[in-house]
Amino acid sequence: MGAILFLAHRIPFPPNRGDKIRAHHLLKKLVQLAPVHVGCFSESAEDRAAEGELADTSASYALIERSKPLPLAGVEAMLAAKPVSLTAFHHAALARWVEATIAQQNIETIFIFSGQMGQYIPASYKGRVVIDLCDVDSAKFDQYGETGSFPRKLIDAREGRLLRAEEQRLVARAAVTTLITDAEAKLLASRLDNPAGHDIRSVGNGIDAHFFDPQTVERHPDLESSDGPHLVFTGQMDYPPNIAASLRVMDTLLPKVRKLHTEATFHVVGRAPAQALTSRDGEPGIRVWGEVPDVRPFLASADCVIAPLTLARGVQNKVLEAMAMARPVVLSQEAATGIDAQDGRDFAIGADDAALIAHVDALVGSSDKAIAMGNAARNYVLDHQSWEAMLAPLENIVGSNTSGGARDAA
Repeated sequence: MGAILFLAHRIPFPPNRGDKIRAHHLLKKLVQLAPVHVGCFSESAEDRAAEGELADTSASYALIERSKPLPLAGVEAMLAAKPVSLTAFHHAALARWVEATIAQQNIETIFIFSGQMGQYIPASYKGRVVIDLCDVDSAKFDQYGETGSFPRKLIDAREGRLLRAEEQRLVARAAVTTLITDAEAKLLASRLDNPAGHDIRSVGNGIDAHFFDPQTVERHPDLESSDGPHLVFTGQMDYPPNIAASLRVMDTLLPKVRKLHTEATFHVVGRAPAQALTSRDGEPGIRVWGEVPDVRPFLASADCVIAPLTLARGVQNKVLEAMAMARPVVLSQEAATGIDAQDGRDFAIGADDAALIAHVDALVGSSDKAIAMGNAARNYVLDHQSWEAMLAPLENIVGSNTSGGARDAA
């Protein structure tokens, strides 16, 4: 087959957050199939330091620094009647590079990672288009618009409405649209005006169980030297669902857990923690670590990993990583979405606060139960969630012989 043009809203290196992990493994799979030209954005010194890995992986690349302030993106979005998500990731230099690459290279397939990048597909392009939306962003903003506070809820409701229209346009443009779970694929189809004739599939997230292996990771010295039990939550900590889940633990779950286990400590581990979280660091039983070089030592020393998300789209990498590390995971039904593991054996789902607290109490109070669940969790990941298995359908999806050929621009 000819070359692939891969466009991602963030550089797929280093793979240290959910969206970058998925983009990283998609790119690794694509370069096994054909030469890949990569266009993406950098947002930090860490991103820019990874440029060498991008250069080594791609046939050619454009790494554009994304420095547009969000208020400016908001103004542009209002004037253009577009979602803020699109204007925030619009850059003329990347658009020019895309046009030049298509003109100069034998680009047979454009692979779009994340809906923000669909705006870069030239109207004149007649080749195959594959779009990985990951999850249904418009539904997420619809929910923010319904449950948020004024005036932010008005902004979110507008974003959800405009993103829904953009998702419809992208599905119509693509030969294949992929999402992380069957549930998200069905949700997307249900929100289209005319879903018939569109090829919408799920391609699940995997996990690198060789990297997340408890046998090769040193435990965290601070956690090991202090009393427990230790409850750990990991993630990008300026992301609203992660903030809400952490506050749920701090305000509702942890006080009751500490009545049962007086030395219990809740550890929030992840980059860019919001002020609502950092202001709580040092309160009894609360540690907010921020960005760390490696989350694995925290997972290795966790008596329990907790993920009480109330809004979760797609498969939660944080859950799979903890399971691969053979840790018992207590989570909400939302956080378990797309993970076909057995409740009570591989992890423990709590339908409400009381159930979550009861699961934590049972696991931290019995090392035998915790060890058994952790071992079952790792076995589940090894058997069902490898990246190799998850991305096996990709060759068929991007190949020119797949049914449902490229569509003209809408």
